[in-house]
Amino acid sequence: MTVSYRQPGVVLTDRHFSVPLDHADPAGESIELFAREVVASDKAGQDLPWLVYLQGGPGFGANRFVGKQAWLGRALKDFRVLLLDQRGTGHSTPANRQTLPLRGGPREQADYLTHFRADSIVRDCEAIRPGLTGGAPWTVLGQSFGGFCAVNYLSSAPEGLHAALITGGLPTLDGHADDVYRAAYPRIERKVAAHYARYPQDVERARRIADHLLQHEQVLPGGYRLTVEAFQSLGILLGGSEGSHRLHYLLEQAFVRTPQGPALSDAFQEEALGLLSFAGHPLYALVHEACYAQDDRPTAWSAERVRAEFPQFDAAKALADDRPLLFTGESVHPWTFETDPALRPLREAAEELAACTDWQPLYDTARLAANEVPVAAAIYHDDMYVDTGHALRTARSIRGLRTWVTDEFEHDGVRAGGPRVLDRLLALTRDEA
Repeated sequence: MTVSYRQPGVVLTDRHFSVPLDHADPAGESIELFAREVVASDKAGQDLPWLVYLQGGPGFGANRFVGKQAWLGRALKDFRVLLLDQRGTGHSTPANRQTLPLRGGPREQADYLTHFRADSIVRDCEAIRPGLTGGAPWTVLGQSFGGFCAVNYLSSAPEGLHAALITGGLPTLDGHADDVYRAAYPRIERKVAAHYARYPQDVERARRIADHLLQHEQVLPGGYRLTVEAFQSLGILLGGSEGSHRLHYLLEQAFVRTPQGPALSDAFQEEALGLLSFAGHPLYALVHEACYAQDDRPTAWSAERVRAEFPQFDAAKALADDRPLLFTGESVHPWTFETDPALRPLREAAEELAACTDWQPLYDTARLAANEVPVAAAIYHDDMYVDTGHALRTARSIRGLRTWVTDEFEHDGVRAGGPRVLDRLLALTRDEA
C-alpha cells in the first residue's frame, strides 16, 4: 500500500516492501522495508531519475525532513529521492530489546543480526530497485556508514548504479576493527585538545563532573547509569560541526546547589540522557563493530581492547595526575550494554556477535579496481569518525573515483553544508568540476 501527501514544495509517498531476511535464501523468512519517496511539487508528474539515500549509522532510520531541508532541496532539482529506512531501523521491521526475543535466545538473536550489515542493505536496494525505476540504474548518496554501503554496492552490484556519491564514508577495505580504533583514538585526542583550546573553562568543568561520577553512583531518569566512561563518550559530539559548542553548553549547566551539596542538575541529566541513550537506535550499538568484520577474526570488543593501549583516556589516572579529562568518540564497549536499560537485555547477543568468526567479505578489491561507475567522495580532513588516511587509501583503490578533500566541514558536512556538498559531488561525477 502506498500513501501520498504534501509538505511545502514536495510530494511524499510512503512505500513498503517485503524482502528476504537472508538474500541467499529468497524463499525463507521475509522482513519489511519502509522508504519515503520525495519529489518536488512542480515535478511530481515527470519521469525523473532516482537517487536513493543511504543513512549513516549503522542503525539509524533515514532523515525525517520537512520540505526541502539540508541537501534534499538540491537533490530534488534533478531527482526523485528515496529515503530508505535500512533494515531494522525507522519504520522497517525493528530490531530492538522488545522484538529480538522473538528470535529466541542470545545465539539466535546474534544469528539474526548478522543479516543487518552493508551487504544485506545493498541487496535490499537491488531487490526493490527494478519495481521503482523500471530496471534503470539509480544514483546512491551514502553518508558515513551509508558510504560503506555504497562501496559495497560498487563491489557487488555496480550494474544497479548510475553514479555513487559518498560523504565521509570511505571505509578501510581490508583493515580489522582494531586498525580502525588504533587510528581513531589519536584523532579523538586531537579533537578534545581543540575543544579545550576553544573553551579552556571546560577543562575544570569536565574534571569536576568526572570526579563526581567516580565518587557517586549516578542514575539518570529512566534507569541509565551515568558512569565516568559513559560521560567521556559524550565526546562523540566533537565530530559534528556544532558539537564542540553543544558539549560546552552541556558542561556549563552541570551542577546545582542542593541541601545535600552540589548535584548534577536535572537539565544536565536530561540532556545527557538524550545524547547517550540507544533506545532509538539500538542497532548502532549491536552491529557497530560488526560493520568492519570481514574474516575469521572476531571483533572481540575491539574499541575496549584498543582503548587500553591509550592509558591517557583513563579518567581516574587523568584526575590523579592533574591532567585534562579526555573524552572519547564513536565506539561501543561491553559497559555500553550495562549502563543503558535499552541495551541490557541484549548484552548476551552482543557478546555472541563480538565472538563471531565467520564473517563474509564486504568488498571486492578486484572489482573496485576495475570500476566503471562514476564515483565522487567528500573526504573531511581529520574526520573524527572515519580515518582520513584509510579513506584516501580506499579512494586510490576504486578506479575513477574523484575526491574532494576539505577541512571546511566536519563529518556532518552533508547536513551542515548539504546543497553545496551535493552540488560539488554531482559536478565531479559529471565531469563538470
